[in-house]
Amino acid sequence: MRTVVIRDDDTNALTPPEYLERLYRPFLARGLPVNLAVIPEVKTSVLRPDGRREGFISAGLGGEGPTVPIAKNRQLVEYLRTNRGYHVAQHGCHHDYFEFDLADRAEVIRRLALGERRLQEAGFAPARAFVAPYDRFSRVGLELTARRFDVVSTGWFEWRRVPPKWWPRYVWHKARRGHHWQVGPSLLLRHPGCILSCERSYDSMFEKVKAAVASQPLTVIVTHWWEYFRDRQPDDPFIAVLHRVGQWLADSPDINVVPFADLRPAHLR
Repeated sequence: MRTVVIRDDDTNALTPPEYLERLYRPFLARGLPVNLAVIPEVKTSVLRPDGRREGFISAGLGGEGPTVPIAKNRQLVEYLRTNRGYHVAQHGCHHDYFEFDLADRAEVIRRLALGERRLQEAGFAPARAFVAPYDRFSRVGLELTARRFDVVSTGWFEWRRVPPKWWPRYVWHKARRGHHWQVGPSLLLRHPGCILSCERSYDSMFEKVKAAVASQPLTVIVTHWWEYFRDRQPDDPFIAVLHRVGQWLADSPDINVVPFADLRPAHLR
């Protein structure tokens, strides 16, 4: 039996709930849990390196003020709380560029606590999983996050960004050529890249998802809601690929799709 976790990043106070409904109703209808990495208090001025606004802002509803807490979008919050197939992971705090690539311990702690508080103000249970914006951690950011959350999901682990006291475990992890490892009670998960992305070929995307799932016991499939609605227009061919993946997962008796909160150390083997 193989295990799959579906992780969609960047849900925030500017996200139209109808976008998530369009993407994930087929998943929810088939009983497939969807983990949404939710930005607790989104910063509305985040820019890409080319100077354009980030997609999770430009594809959204628009908002006033430098930051907007998730609780401000009451329609979205009610939608997520009503549909129990969604599971909320904490996605940073404001989603600044490389927000958790910080050496300042006090600032990391402040952002972790503020993010947790903003999610709770919206009525969500404390998140069990954490996703860093841009999958980027400093040593301090990774250490403090792992202390606070049962699951840390990211794209990679670099030697220079791993706390020194973790090095023996890291060496063992690298020697096994594994994707995932564990430090204390925290599960550290590495995903195989954003295969479901508008930057990739739609013709080969489905087969690459299947290959990634077949390659390991546990796979985190990452995508981003706003990539399906660039310029606030639905990308129907891309959405069709996502729905094809969902149908395949639901129809595969040897694949178990679970939320982050259900993962246990046994899933890493």
